Amino acid sequence: MMQQKLIYITILLMSTLFLSNANAASFSCKAAQLKAEQQICNDRGLNDADVKLATTYQIILHALPMGGRDAEKDKQFQLLKQRNACGANTPCIKRAYSQRQRQLDQLLQARVLSRGPF
Repeated sequence: MMQQKLIYITILLMSTLFLSNANAASFSCKAAQLKAEQQICNDRGLNDADVKLATTYQIILHALPMGGRDAEKDKQFQLLKQRNACGANTPCIKRAYSQRQRQLDQLLQARVLSRGPF
């Protein structure tokens, strides 16, 4: 049962990543004004991390009850502040994304995969 849930989420994440345009961040690169956003648009690894993080975040938001969403929105806002403070510093942006992705992955495991909505 747990393995089926994990497979389902993996397929969902992968299909979202593959269906997104190549080199398409979770925001419009044409409208990117901040140095961090521009760096994400210019670096494939950062771009992929951005799309994965945004996808995981959206899955979690849809799976959490209303009361849990505000806390996650606040954490995501803090991530964006942290990321933007990095400017064009690629290692700094990677660290911010990696830390937040770990948080989201843990939440996905604890609150979604272990309980449902499946």
